[in-house]
Amino acid sequence: MLIILQKAIAASGYCSRRKAEELIRNDRVKINGQAATLGAKADPEKDKITINNRLISRAADKIYLKLNKPIGYTCTNRHFPGEKNIFDLVNLSERLFAVGRLDKDSRGLILLTNDGDLAQHLTHPKFEQEKNYEVKIAGQIDNPDFIIKKLIGGLDIGEGDGLARAKNAKYLQNGLFVITLNEGKKRQIRRMFQSLGIKVRDLKRTTLGGLSLGTLSEGRWEYLPQEEIMRLKNNKI
Repeated sequence: MLIILQKAIAASGYCSRRKAEELIRNDRVKINGQAATLGAKADPEKDKITINNRLISRAADKIYLKLNKPIGYTCTNRHFPGEKNIFDLVNLSERLFAVGRLDKDSRGLILLTNDGDLAQHLTHPKFEQEKNYEVKIAGQIDNPDFIIKKLIGGLDIGEGDGLARAKNAKYLQNGLFVITLNEGKKRQIRRMFQSLGIKVRDLKRTTLGGLSLGTLSEGRWEYLPQEEIMRLKNNKI
């Protein structure tokens, strides 16, 4: 059956649709040896689709797992000498990519999958998937209500990213905030607090959409149970 090329690439687990479109634009994709263009269609079961002259999988088994990322690990598929990577913690041979990356100094929930369509839905800004974070800040808190008002109202975090906002924020105690985001700018929470002159001491993501970290130990991973997979697919959390 003929389908849009970028959908076929995403279905193989190679990358998301958005990344596939980029590869097609950069003339890195071929169908049966011919350079592909945006809008092209292919039959994943019959056509030979290559990226950088390497044949992509025709029918990848879908994998969904969650990982409790420790501090000090990066979330990229690229490995650099002397750098710890989350994929070093997952002893699987399949090519996976991270949904909802965390910076090296942060920890908590990461979803790993080879389902490109789902990954795009969970990461594309227009879908506004919610993520919850526990944020421990350094120093004394004199007026948490003022901080919460600023976080929700929006703060200019610089570097051309303009205003960044929290969907919700609340203060618990002893310098601990719970922050809900439905956008995902680079190091957003740290930069929002930095704009207020406050340093984040610890940042932990506890939920991603409807997926929860639960009691999963730091540095460990587990496959998602079938009911969570079905909820991800059917409801796109």
